[in-house]
Amino acid sequence: MEELREKLIAPMPGTQRELTRLRFGVRGAGPKVYIQAALHADEPPGLLVAWHLRRRLAELEREARVRGEVVLLPIANPIGHAQRLLGRPVGRFELASGENFNRLFAQVAAQAWAQLRPQVDAGQVPDLASARGALREAARMVPATTELASLRRLLLLDAVDADVVLDLHCDNEAVMHLYTLPALWPAVAPLARLIGAELSLVADDSGGDPFDESCSLCWRQLNAAYQAHTGRAGPWHDACVATTLELRGERDVDEQLAVQDAEAILRYLGERGALDLDPGPLPPLRREPRALAASMPIPAPHGGLLVHRPVLGQEVSAGTVLAEIIDPLSGQRTPVVTPVAGFVYARESERIVPAGVRVAKVAGFEAVRSGPLLSA
Repeated sequence: MEELREKLIAPMPGTQRELTRLRFGVRGAGPKVYIQAALHADEPPGLLVAWHLRRRLAELEREARVRGEVVLLPIANPIGHAQRLLGRPVGRFELASGENFNRLFAQVAAQAWAQLRPQVDAGQVPDLASARGALREAARMVPATTELASLRRLLLLDAVDADVVLDLHCDNEAVMHLYTLPALWPAVAPLARLIGAELSLVADDSGGDPFDESCSLCWRQLNAAYQAHTGRAGPWHDACVATTLELRGERDVDEQLAVQDAEAILRYLGERGALDLDPGPLPPLRREPRALAASMPIPAPHGGLLVHRPVLGQEVSAGTVLAEIIDPLSGQRTPVVTPVAGFVYARESERIVPAGVRVAKVAGFEAVRSGPLLSA
């Protein structure tokens, strides 16, 4: 195992942080896998899964069973990891800017295409290694004048040339689910089956430039640029299988679950050829993927005490009461009803909520939303 450390831009003298990456295997020997935990730094289940991945990857490396290169970031966000407000962790947004740590990652395909185009004009078809090199160089050139921008640049630079990118997150209270592009679903389906995902949500572009899509959409954009320029289909296809794994809810920090999840991830890497590890038989898929645009966030009609109904992890019909909001002053008790039939896959973890907060998320069957599809 090789430990790599790189400093972020210091916002003020004496406040410099660094990003730590662990590398297993040999660069260029085979598929490259990139795994990061807790980009949203107040989402703890990924930290425990990453700990177990570290332990097991070290074992596999000693046994010469890492066929390529696995880069693991046990803490992907040292900025957010240090943020606390009145004793509570605040790791989803940077306090200095208010920006979501998992948004606004650079799209580097245009800059990479500018590097590849002279080869294409000379009658060559740049190979995959050349395309990845161009993406790395484009990521290296992303402007960064703040600590947060330097973090985003380093994360992208580490991951943009990977064959597989896994971004470990969690929701408030939720079942295991994941996000990916529709075109990547055939490659992601074994992971969904191995890890027992109750739901897979797909979107061509979810909006907001989240980390996983910055690593996968660039290939679609490169291929589109090649086709527009030559009239031929792009040669690189979907070269990066990227997904965001939602490891249930923020309180699901459980040793047994973490071991189970880590082993499922390792089996998937065996299926992808990155590890000398038999993935074994694939369990059945629990649900076919659904469009992220069909996922309906259900807001609280007013503030008060949130009382959930026991419907998390269930298919419900339109009109089902998911929760109730109680106003202790007026005595009003208002049911929160889903307008669509679908699968209840996440819900709010706080029990005293203001008006408008997303009480639950229901994955329906018909696309009803457009524009930015992710939570703020």
